[in-house]
Amino acid sequence: MTEQNSVVGTAGLPVPILSQSPVTLTVPGRPVDLRLRVTAPATGTDLPVILFSHGHGTSNHLSSLDGYAPLVNLLASRGFLVLQPSHLSSATLRHRVGHLPEAPLFWRSRATDMTHLLDGLAEIERAVPQLAGRVNHGDVAVAGHSLGASTACLLLGARTTDPDTGEVVDLREPRIKQGVVLAAPGRGDVLNGPMAPLVPFARDVDFSTMTTPALVVAGDKDDSRHFTDAGPDWHADPYQLAPGPKTLLTVFGAEHILGGISGYDATETTDENPARVAALAELTASYLLSAFGRDAGAWAATCAHLTDGPDAVGRIDTK
Repeated sequence: MTEQNSVVGTAGLPVPILSQSPVTLTVPGRPVDLRLRVTAPATGTDLPVILFSHGHGTSNHLSSLDGYAPLVNLLASRGFLVLQPSHLSSATLRHRVGHLPEAPLFWRSRATDMTHLLDGLAEIERAVPQLAGRVNHGDVAVAGHSLGASTACLLLGARTTDPDTGEVVDLREPRIKQGVVLAAPGRGDVLNGPMAPLVPFARDVDFSTMTTPALVVAGDKDDSRHFTDAGPDWHADPYQLAPGPKTLLTVFGAEHILGGISGYDATETTDENPARVAALAELTASYLLSAFGRDAGAWAATCAHLTDGPDAVGRIDTK
């Protein structure tokens, strides 16, 4: 199904976007086909690509290709092609793959899904005729929220140890040039909460090899006690422990869903704030527009507007 919507861009004008789902890729060895949503501006060329990895979450459909519309729609309106796969960890697939050994989180498969999307980018363009000749295959970013941010970190170069084999796993994807890491799990040596046993792959994560440039986003009220008592600063570890160039956006007052990025009116959002979501989306888009050379001044201008002064939505640190 193809949908066309309008969202409000930075100039206050409607910017048309198109969204098609499901687009299906057949991946040899994957237990089910790889299904994704494709969202893009209705016009424009030379579109950079964002691979977006959903979180795990508690909702049935937000952790799938159908989630994260408040963020994805605005990114598309600002000139990006956004590809959203349903990872095997999605609740929508639990009845089909929940018995497999890597269930329920499928941490390794989630990262390889993104490699399959890049391998199939030409096929995706053919499946969505409105994209023909409009996509820049060389300008690719990965973005993810929560568990999806962990996926993004692995693709950006972070390494971990497979808890079943003891193998050091390197899933870095060299075609990815930029990253956006939203509310990511941090270092593993402080995992002491009641849900820590569910993420054994995170215990040995090594951010020192995460060399790809990235924007790391952390809410200063995101206290994930179910995993650790390290406090909100735990979510800044991908910035603190990785080498530069990195940028940290600390969002004031934000909890784990960062104001509601996972879905419109989502009941799992404990800090619902549409203005915060819009600001975060504008900052994310501006960071990537500048990083990919589409608008060299976008990042500085957006930071000046949203992170300076008494009404700042957050604080920026760089290294």
